[in-house]
Amino acid sequence: MKILVVCQYFWPENFRINDLVLGLKEKGLEIVVFTGKPNYPTGKFYKGYSMLGKSKEIWNGITIHRTPLITRGSGRGLRLFLNYLSFALIGSIKAFFLKVDADVILVYQQSPITAALPAFIFRNKTRARIYLYIQDLWPESIEATTSLKNKIVLKFLYRLCDWIYKSADTILIQSKAFRSYLVSRKVNPDRIIYLPNSTESFYKRELQTNEISHFFSAKTNIVFAGNIGEAQSFDTLIAAAKIVKVTGNDINWVIIGDGRRRRELEQLVKEMGIDDVFKFIGAFKPEMMPFFFAYADALLISLKKDFIFSLTIPSKLQSYMACGKPIIGSLDGEGQLIINGADCGLASAAEDASGLAKNVIAFMNTSSRERSRMGNNAFRYFNMEFDRKKLLGKLENIFKNESF
Repeated sequence: MKILVVCQYFWPENFRINDLVLGLKEKGLEIVVFTGKPNYPTGKFYKGYSMLGKSKEIWNGITIHRTPLITRGSGRGLRLFLNYLSFALIGSIKAFFLKVDADVILVYQQSPITAALPAFIFRNKTRARIYLYIQDLWPESIEATTSLKNKIVLKFLYRLCDWIYKSADTILIQSKAFRSYLVSRKVNPDRIIYLPNSTESFYKRELQTNEISHFFSAKTNIVFAGNIGEAQSFDTLIAAAKIVKVTGNDINWVIIGDGRRRRELEQLVKEMGIDDVFKFIGAFKPEMMPFFFAYADALLISLKKDFIFSLTIPSKLQSYMACGKPIIGSLDGEGQLIINGADCGLASAAEDASGLAKNVIAFMNTSSRERSRMGNNAFRYFNMEFDRKKLLGKLENIFKNESF
């Protein structure tokens, strides 16, 4: 079976689609990827890439076709809009002339949904079915994370999204809650299949290593890993850290990652006098995360209070669970339901700083036995619901139109 994967972001950019593609190849499927020139998250082309250079390459036996695009720059405003638009338009033109054979077209739809447009050009040429794998619900997700309020633009985006959702042959959803939302947008429920994300195989329980021990303390270590942006509601985390410190509790908050709000938040932490306990230590290779998690007493996950985020399962949740650590959540909806249902930690409502602080203090006072129980529950739930091998097999069966 020949699978054409269409996605705006791909290796050497660090996204979960990289592992999904490798997993499909491991199953003996022939994979070709159509993507953009790598520039995330720096907003500049990676070394060795440019607007017009290196349009085709091979990675782990997988052919990659790259279309020119305008880099995302700072990831804000007009520049981000042009980045999205350029992949959709230039990519569609390139798709028209590019000769690719495919039995299945898999669109890995993160932001933006416009990245799906070249796939419809490929479908007209190959007659292959389009499987739209939705990671973010558009355009609500961009409304929630940007200042976009223009009614004309939003109306256009809603109509475009509706057309894409209705035009895809099959829609795969990473959260069960996406189903009712898509049905409300007039998508036929018979075309919707729940397929949660798994995580890379290197996410597993690891032993502590002295190389990174200096980032942690003898206090209770609460670790966050991931993007530092609008969606993660860092103002809530910082406010909670202030409450915890004022009440005299020793908690060490370790923030791993980078993002467009990092510099602003580092300044805020200094102004609030908690920079001694709330530390931004920068980004590291994903393969290093399990070693950082080994030092964590609990792993932290957070989202803004927004209806669209309440429908989402944050992708880091699977990575956390695979490493068998207790989870402290500050989020609504599906993510909170999973933490509570798995009995693997403590969860409070999104943007509830006092509730988060209360849970952090309560966790600090739990026994090592209770923490071990929570971590084991997280690991057990991951193996039941998010196991990589099981989900890859389910996706292959979907492609082959077998029972699932």
